[in-house]
Amino acid sequence: MKEQGVEAASVRVGESRVELLSALEEDTPVGRFLAKRGPGMHHVAYEVEDLPGELTRLAGQGAQLIDEAPRPGLFGMQVAFVHPDAVHGVLSEIVARG
Repeated sequence: MKEQGVEAASVRVGESRVELLSALEEDTPVGRFLAKRGPGMHHVAYEVEDLPGELTRLAGQGAQLIDEAPRPGLFGMQVAFVHPDAVHGVLSEIVARG
């Protein structure tokens, strides 16, 4: 997905999905992550029914949000990220089908 600076492939595994990302440029979020940490897991995503409601709930519990409102993500989904400090050091993505 060029506008996000990545090339992506997705594989369904039962009810779950594994996404493989490759940075299109070094100066993108994924490109900088790879340059700093090397290859490996970038984040974990959780699908929810009500993304705006879930963001409100998380913010109400004091979670540090990277995205305070949903934005377009890969494969036509709406996404928002939660800061790793709020989720035991793991960058977390909350997703809802678009």
